Amino acid sequence: MKLTFLGTGTSIGVPAIGCNCEVCLSQDPKDKRLRSSAMLETDGGLRVLIDCGPDFRQQIMRYNRQGKTPFFDKIDAVLFTHIHYDHVGGTDDLRPFAWFGDVDIYAQKDVIDGLHQTMPYCFKEQLYPGVPHLKLHQISAGRPFTVRRPYESTVEVFEGGATLQGIMRDKREQRIIPPALDELEILPIRVMHGNLPILGFRIGKFAYITDMKYMEDEDAQMLQGIETLVINALRFKKEHHSHQLVNDAIEFAHKVGARKTYFIHLTHDIGTHDWANSQLPDGFEFAFDGQVIEC
Repeated sequence: MKLTFLGTGTSIGVPAIGCNCEVCLSQDPKDKRLRSSAMLETDGGLRVLIDCGPDFRQQIMRYNRQGKTPFFDKIDAVLFTHIHYDHVGGTDDLRPFAWFGDVDIYAQKDVIDGLHQTMPYCFKEQLYPGVPHLKLHQISAGRPFTVRRPYESTVEVFEGGATLQGIMRDKREQRIIPPALDELEILPIRVMHGNLPILGFRIGKFAYITDMKYMEDEDAQMLQGIETLVINALRFKKEHHSHQLVNDAIEFAHKVGARKTYFIHLTHDIGTHDWANSQLPDGFEFAFDGQVIEC
């Protein structure tokens, strides 16, 4: 199983609009961070998107899978951690993936209610042509669910666009979607984002957590035995009311026994990527956009 970091930045991204700090002016690609999101792929062919923020279109266009960009294939599940815009703002851009069937979204009730409010046009009886077909699955902390694709299916994919001479194309292609050779059991875990309860996800010996301020001990126990942890670490200093800092994240990783920890949801306050990484103990690393890890 592998994870691609589509974005590793906080809600405003890096560089931040209007900022001329050294980090925002850096030409190192690792210092340019889109809003946090990730794509998980199993050895058997399942693909799971974690969060779909406002940078999703840009992220998926540069996402490299098996040497091919842009990526356009079935996404088996979209996991939402919470309703904040930087984590759900790209949901409408999932519409091309509806050619492969309904887009299955897994989220807790407040997120589902929020999507109905912000995207009401996706949930009417008579859908406007072209809207993303979203299939919402309500999940809750402590209750595992399974993502699978056990059957082969054939879909018709529309290819539009135009020739260099401006002649519009109307091409339709039959695509075969093979069955996945494995399945994923996913355990949602309650995370406190300040006073807001949101979700992290454990999948086998891997866990993905973002926007955490703290976690109750009874919830943290569900992470015992993990080997790879992805978790938010906003910056080194200056307390935040709803996000943990680097030392908090290090302490938490030690608490749950993670062998390798990657930090995400980073601000420009963190410093440049190379410098910030030099400040971390062994077993810890600031992730960067486009990085691929085994988990």
